[in-house]
Amino acid sequence: MRNEAVAWRGCARQMWSLLEQGNRRWAAGKSAHPHQDPRRRRQVASGQEPRAVVLSCIDSRVPPEVIFDVGLGDLLVVRTAAHTLDSLVTAAVQYGPQDLRASLVVVLGHQRCGAVTAAARALRRQVVLPGELPAIVAALEPAYATSNGRVEPMVHAHIRRTVSRLRADPLLHGSATVIGAHYSLDTGLVSRVS
Repeated sequence: MRNEAVAWRGCARQMWSLLEQGNRRWAAGKSAHPHQDPRRRRQVASGQEPRAVVLSCIDSRVPPEVIFDVGLGDLLVVRTAAHTLDSLVTAAVQYGPQDLRASLVVVLGHQRCGAVTAAARALRRQVVLPGELPAIVAALEPAYATSNGRVEPMVHAHIRRTVSRLRADPLLHGSATVIGAHYSLDTGLVSRVS
């Protein structure tokens, strides 16, 4: 397995630092709203060079561009319920480092995740949810098993599990640094998990 110190390259470290700074501005109510004007729109119209991929939840309260105070072309964002993975989602994450040379992949979970809460409830009550929702429950079952069904520990367990899976991905191995982070709905702050 790759030495994580080697993987934590300067570019990825710098990108994470910029995301942390943006998040602190956001949480303090001092967002700069960079790269959100017509000039930037014209600048990125012919191509993109995001330096980070963020895999996050579809929750309407957790838009990565807003909570990291970035703008057009800064992030490649992939969103699914509770940042669950399947082959299409994994391919979207792989696209950032493989084709766009993004050096950082952030798996972003969040406090009071509705998908995690629904999955925990379904597993606890042993009920089958309608439609395609059982796929989300199945993806979250390993985190449920390691957290005694408690939602917040389940969120953290799922972040770590997703990070582990992406770090083991052959296309991401050596091309990007994968880290986990958690967003607090209460404070607006993102903290690193793994």
